[in-house]
Amino acid sequence: MTALNINGKTVQVDVDPSTPLLWALRDDLGMTGTKFGCGIAACGACTVHVNGQATRSCITPISAAAGQKITTIEAIGNDKVGKAVQDAWVKLDVAQCGYCQSGQIMSASGLLRGNKKPSDADIDAAMAGNICRCGTYQRIRAAIHEAAKTLA
Repeated sequence: MTALNINGKTVQVDVDPSTPLLWALRDDLGMTGTKFGCGIAACGACTVHVNGQATRSCITPISAAAGQKITTIEAIGNDKVGKAVQDAWVKLDVAQCGYCQSGQIMSASGLLRGNKKPSDADIDAAMAGNICRCGTYQRIRAAIHEAAKTLA
């Protein structure tokens, strides 16, 4: 058994220590907001926060996540930054199909935690690892600017 701190609660998972965090979240804990996209950390759909940093859960083994503070899309709206990002996403109707959006929101929240007034170049760099097959990149960038304005 491995103890994990997920969204402020300690939970136990009985999985091999090399199991990716993504599968413990989805399969063992029923937290399906974090999505599987590629399995090689190239698309960003599986992004969660580990100690406040955007992290690809598809390549993060449970052994590395134990003892860390993990935040998923299910709880990102519980803090000021995450709430501002989610509200901006809704206000600007960012999602098209929506599959990648939990990862996009997690990466955007991570960006705004460290950079309260990002430039377009800052946003592009922070979001470069998140792929949107629907091509909503302009709306994503606009929503990040909107969230930053709300947080100012």
